[in-house]
Amino acid sequence: MSHISFPAATDLRLSLTIRRALGLSLSGALLALPLAALAQDSAATTASEDSETMVIMGTALKVDTPALETPRTTSMVDEDELEKRAVTKYDEAFQYRSGVVSQPYGSDNNADWMFLRGFSAEGSTYQDGLRLFRTGGYFWWMTEPFGLERVELLKGPASILYGEAPPGGVINAISKRPTEEPRGEFEVQAGNKGHRQVGVDVSGPVTGRDDMRYRMVGLYRDGDGELEGTEKERYYFAPSLAVDFSEDTTVTFLASVQKDEGVPTTAFFPAYGTLYDTPFGKIDRDTNLGEPGYDNIEQTQVSLGYELEHRLNDTWEFQQNFRYSHLDLDLRSVYPFPSNTSRNVGRGIIYRDGDYDAYTIDNRLIARTYGADFENTFLVGVDYQNLDLGYADGDSFSFGTIDVFDPEYGNYTPVREAAFIDHDVDKKQLGLYVQDQFRLNEDWIFLLGARHDSVESSDETATTRQSYDDNQLSLSAGVMYLADNGLSPYASYSESFTPLASSDADGNAYEPLEGKQFEVGVKYAPASFDGYVTVAAFDLTEDNTLITSEAGPQRQIGERRSTGFEIEGVGYLTDNLKLTTSYTYTDTRVDVSESQQDQRAPLIPYHMASAWLDYDFSAGAVEGLSVGGGMRYVGETAASPGSGIDRDVPSYTLYDAMARYDFNAHWTAQVNVNNITDEEYVSGCDYYCYYGESRSVIGSLKYRW
Repeated sequence: MSHISFPAATDLRLSLTIRRALGLSLSGALLALPLAALAQDSAATTASEDSETMVIMGTALKVDTPALETPRTTSMVDEDELEKRAVTKYDEAFQYRSGVVSQPYGSDNNADWMFLRGFSAEGSTYQDGLRLFRTGGYFWWMTEPFGLERVELLKGPASILYGEAPPGGVINAISKRPTEEPRGEFEVQAGNKGHRQVGVDVSGPVTGRDDMRYRMVGLYRDGDGELEGTEKERYYFAPSLAVDFSEDTTVTFLASVQKDEGVPTTAFFPAYGTLYDTPFGKIDRDTNLGEPGYDNIEQTQVSLGYELEHRLNDTWEFQQNFRYSHLDLDLRSVYPFPSNTSRNVGRGIIYRDGDYDAYTIDNRLIARTYGADFENTFLVGVDYQNLDLGYADGDSFSFGTIDVFDPEYGNYTPVREAAFIDHDVDKKQLGLYVQDQFRLNEDWIFLLGARHDSVESSDETATTRQSYDDNQLSLSAGVMYLADNGLSPYASYSESFTPLASSDADGNAYEPLEGKQFEVGVKYAPASFDGYVTVAAFDLTEDNTLITSEAGPQRQIGERRSTGFEIEGVGYLTDNLKLTTSYTYTDTRVDVSESQQDQRAPLIPYHMASAWLDYDFSAGAVEGLSVGGGMRYVGETAASPGSGIDRDVPSYTLYDAMARYDFNAHWTAQVNVNNITDEEYVSGCDYYCYYGESRSVIGSLKYRW
């Protein structure tokens, strides 16, 4: 979210909120939100006079606030880091941040997968503050990293601001925006696995106008998947236009078109031959147990929206975000059944053909008031979401058998259209929220918030109807103390809810899943250090979980609980050496049935750790050279309770490297290698097992102007 500058007198007061952190020039830590679309001279002057950089993160509170002065745990990855690590898939963005399990199902070219604090992030994805719908089974919006300025992560329940959401957190991608200064970039990439990519990014003021700016982002990518016979081709185009209608009013129009087509990597493997040794050896990690001549994916995404910001007076500001989204999907994906003992397994197929239209709008009024020893930011908002999805479901559990060690293709009968089940899904959500941030004596920050949601949803076929109609109240609170030495301890409480579109044995709709989190932590950003460190401990519980009862029907008496400890730091050890590091401890437990309580959740390691070092050579014969390297450790994980898999998945450690050379101000060459040793590992098991991504090598040449 962007930010409207206020008069100089107000900026002096606002400078209190950015004092210590504040001296950070570290864009890789928390990045200042772009003010280019708005009047900003007075704010820039104040920041320059105080030798401070405004480090702001809008996702956490929906109001521009320094992340180091927010009593919640947040993380951010900016465009520079995405480029340095050659991130070409969205779920790679947080591989060097705490609390995030990236790609637990291996490298899937059909979806992005992450777990946040032990909970799936499947319903946690947002872009520019508005929900990206993943629904209907495989109608999953795919986010292109090349089109992003940064990605922000708010950890823990966030229903206070975003309504329905899983308890693990919210991931918000920020689209590239128009810039005031003319600039451009052209990049070509090539690598192993058939990787080819061409990207263009051009921005600046519209010729002859000082009140209008544009940006044009385009990309073509093609490459092979992890499995034999799989591949993906993508076309992406994202234009945007910012218009200053007056000194007080700015509208930024954002649009995108994306088309994906190819053969999906449905990387489901049995434990027999992956986690378990067999007389026949191990299943090769590139073995395709689907049907490469029949599997297919064609997905088209279109979005069109705007962001309006209008200053009413020196106190009040109005903001409105709107987006229309359309997704069209044709998917055929064959998969094997799980097995712990046999080389011959049955197969099923996932078949989807349909599209959805979604409308989301968020309206916010923000009031900033000040006194001699206090500052208050009041937020009141109302948002609305509407999803209309229609699709044909051709799933089948009888698609023949396959030998997992010697697969033969072609022995199948295509799904008949007469067997399709047509679904009509409709979902509406209306939310009203209020939040107040109160700052006292430059030292204390207090946060209170409440939200009420009304949610209606239905999924109808010719013979069935599942629906829910619910109202939910969500609360949040936090307190933080800002010490002069840069230490900022805090405590917070937050809630979330997730409706369940199913009914009990009596036909009564289930209650929503309800998440609650208590968190305590410390954020540290001393004036003498160009960087930050955060430490947090959390206790997160989701109630109303469905469990299998001995009587047969599912009962809503279970819990999923996650407790953990996280450390994350980004900073410069010297003028040339930057360190990004993290450690995560997470213990996630789940109730499965009346006889299986407090079981360890699958795919979630107790321990994770990562470290990435960047070094820039600023003088001598190698001036212009930058090198970087990283290590990612993921501890052992458990399989799903009841899966019959009686052993843990071993831990693994991966190493990545980068080398970049700036020939001059315009030309840059770069090489990235992920999983340098080509480690063959199982990334996790639930009922299936999943191989992690093999070695990736990408070389790029970039021209900037």
